[in-house]
Amino acid sequence: MGSIVFLVIIGAAAGFIATRIMQVETDIITTIAIGIAGAVIGGLVLRTLLAVMGMMAGLIGAILGALLLIYLWQRFRTR
Repeated sequence: MGSIVFLVIIGAAAGFIATRIMQVETDIITTIAIGIAGAVIGGLVLRTLLAVMGMMAGLIGAILGALLLIYLWQRFRTR
């Protein structure tokens, strides 16, 4: 239960940061969803980094995952 709450909090923060970096205007729900999905993607990709560096790596992974998701979303949304 605690890890789900942590995922939502980190995902919301990561989504906010990622949408600002990518200069994407989204509503709050979309921003949180992007962040949570990015947190899942980043968590899977950077699991080894998380084991080495601790909680900060989770935030970095979540941001990178959210950035990747926004990039893919922009790329395929326009088609």
